[in-house]
Amino acid sequence: MKKVFLFFAICFSFLNHVNAQQAPVFNLYKGTLDGKTPVTIYIKTEENPCTADLMYTSMYRYKSNKWIQLYITQNKKVENEFVMVEHGFSGVLILKKTGNTFSGLWISPDAKKQLKIDLKETSMTKKEIESYENAMEKVNYENNDC
Repeated sequence: MKKVFLFFAICFSFLNHVNAQQAPVFNLYKGTLDGKTPVTIYIKTEENPCTADLMYTSMYRYKSNKWIQLYITQNKKVENEFVMVEHGFSGVLILKKTGNTFSGLWISPDAKKQLKIDLKETSMTKKEIESYENAMEKVNYENNDC
């Protein structure tokens, strides 16, 4: 009887853990680089199943329609500070989030060029989210496929 009770307790605990995970959050930010170049950043935020920390999947574009994958790290001491590194280290974004906006700098790999960046969250339809998710899957595949 104890084994049966233990089995059900473990199953119930596992189901509670699975149900406790939050659904992914999708955000789109639009703004400018250096006050004139249009920029779009798409970020998917979800809970890491191993650590319960937030993890981010992201991409952005400016000047062209080609998406650039971003690798995001959030400052653990100051929740609203982020570093976003472009795939291939072609640039770095250092951003501070205030409400539904990001502001900060884009910095070239040699740190000789620094441009101001300002972004504001924009709403999306389900169809747009699906389109961005497909684009992000394609970018990730192009960058990381063997």
